[in-house]
Amino acid sequence: MSHQSELIRADINAYLEQHEKKELLRLITCGSVDDGKSTLIGRLLHDSKMIYEDQLAAITADSVKSGTTGKEIDLALLVDGLQAEREQGITIDVAYRYFSTAKRKFIIADTPGHEQYTRNMATGASTCDLAIILIDARYGVQIQTRRHTIISSLLGIKHIIVAINKMDLVDYDEDIYNKIKKDYLNFTTKLDRVDIKFIPISALKGENVVNQSVEMPWYHAQPLMQILETIEINNDKNFKEMRFPVQYVNRPNLNFRGYCGTMASGIIRKNDKVTVLPSGKTSTIKSIVTYEGEIEQAFPPMAVTLTLNDEIDVSRGDMITHREHQPCLGDKFEANIVWMTEQTLNVGKEYYVKCATQTITGSVSKIHHRIDVNSMDKLEANELNLNEIGHCDITLTSSLAIDPYSLCKGTGAFIIIDRLNNVTVGAGMVTGVADNTDIRAVSLDERVARYGQEAFTIYLTGENNVKFAQKIERQLFDSGHVSIVLNQDEINSNIEEISRLFNHAGFICICCVSAKKDNSSTFNCETDSTSSILAFIRDKAKLR
Repeated sequence: MSHQSELIRADINAYLEQHEKKELLRLITCGSVDDGKSTLIGRLLHDSKMIYEDQLAAITADSVKSGTTGKEIDLALLVDGLQAEREQGITIDVAYRYFSTAKRKFIIADTPGHEQYTRNMATGASTCDLAIILIDARYGVQIQTRRHTIISSLLGIKHIIVAINKMDLVDYDEDIYNKIKKDYLNFTTKLDRVDIKFIPISALKGENVVNQSVEMPWYHAQPLMQILETIEINNDKNFKEMRFPVQYVNRPNLNFRGYCGTMASGIIRKNDKVTVLPSGKTSTIKSIVTYEGEIEQAFPPMAVTLTLNDEIDVSRGDMITHREHQPCLGDKFEANIVWMTEQTLNVGKEYYVKCATQTITGSVSKIHHRIDVNSMDKLEANELNLNEIGHCDITLTSSLAIDPYSLCKGTGAFIIIDRLNNVTVGAGMVTGVADNTDIRAVSLDERVARYGQEAFTIYLTGENNVKFAQKIERQLFDSGHVSIVLNQDEINSNIEEISRLFNHAGFICICCVSAKKDNSSTFNCETDSTSSILAFIRDKAKLR
C-alpha cells in the first residue's frame, strides 16, 4: 500500500483508530463515452498500491479476453464488473471503490458516459464532494461533458477537477491542453461559481495520476492524487442551520422514546431549544444517543437518536430544527429537475415526491424553462424528455419542510416517483419557494395531464345497460382513470349537455340511453362486448 505504517506491526488498534479518524472524500468520475473514467480509477488504485495480488492476477488474465489495451493490463476491468460492461468496453452501472492514503479516505464512484445512463451519473453525483470531469484530448469538450458538468453544478458539487486524458495520443501537446481548457472555461461562465482545477493526464500510462509526469514537464502543479489528498472540503458543509429528519421512532420500553435519523446539517447539542415541523411544537434536547452511548453533540453525517424533555407527537417524516433557524414550510416550491426516464414529464400529472424521510403526492405545476446543455440558454418547454433539465414549480398535496439545495442537500434534494410502477423518474434540487400569486383557472390540458386521459362521451343502449356501464366504470377506476355513469332515466335535463360539463372537468362519461345516438360512440350492451368497448375507450381517451 502507499501508506504503509509502522503502527500496523507495532499497534494495530492504534493504526485502526488513526485510520478511522481520517477525513473522508467522496468523489465521482464522469464525462463522455470512452474518456477513460474506469481506467483512471484503476490507475489510481494500481499506482497507490491498493490492489491485492489476487485481484491483479485476475484482471491480468481477464485483460487477455476482455481487455481493450492490447498487451497491457486493462485497469478499467477493476471497476467494470458487469459482463455487458466488459463485452462492450463501457460503464453501465455506478461502481464504487474504497481506498485510502496516509492523509485521507476515499469513496470514488465510476459513472457511465452514455447519454441513456445519465440518470446513473446523477445518482452517483448526489452524495459527492468533488467531481473529476474527464475529457479525451483528441476530441475536446463533448455534449456529455457539458451535461455532466451542469448536473454536477446543480447537485451542489463545489469542486471540479477537469482531467484532460489520453495526452499520450496527442504527443503530450501543451497547445491542445490549453485549447481544451479555454473551451471548457468559456462554457462554464454561466454556471454557479465552483472551484475548477485543470490537469493533463494519461490514465493508461500513469502520467500525472499518482506521480508527476515525465512526459509533460510544462505542467508544474500537483498530480491528481496530491490534489485529492489536499483539497479543502470542510468549509463546504453547513454547520449553522440544524436539520434532523426523523426516520424512525424508537420505543423499546415505557421509559424511552427516541427519534432516530441522520444529521442533514448543523450541530445539535444537549439542552438546545428545538421545534418539530410541521406541527410547530417546541421542546429541548434531553439526550443524544448512539450505539456507543450518549454524546454531547452531533453533526453531519452522524446517525443518532434524539430524546426530548417534553412528550410531544413526533413521527417519521417530521423534522427537528433549531427554533431560530427554521426551513421553509409550504406546499409549493421551485426546483431544477433532471428527468430520468423515457416517459415524458407532463405538467399536472401526479407523482410521489420524496424529500428526506417524507413522501407526499405532488405534481409539476409549471415548467419555467428547459436548459440547453450546449449553450446554457433557457428554452421554452411544456414537457421534459429523457435527460433534459428544467426549472419547474412543484405543487404538493400537503406542506413540506424544505431548504434551498445550496443551503442543505439533505432537505433540498428530492426524487420523483411514478405512482403506478414505483419507478424513480426524476431528481430535483430545490431553489426556493414558488410564487403563490399566480392564480389561474384549471385548464382542460392540465386535467388531461393530471388524469392521464382525454375526456369524451360514449352512449350505451340495450337492456341492463346501467349494470354494463357500471362494470366498465369499475375497470376504468381500478386502472386509475376517472369516469362517471349518467343514466338518462334519472336525469330530467339534456344528458348531452351534462356530459359536456363532465368532459370539461376531465371525466370520461358513460351515458345510458334508450335510443341509439347518431354517432360512432354508441354501443349496444347486448351485442358489443366489454373488451371491445374498453378497447375503444383506451384508444379514444389515449389512456396512459
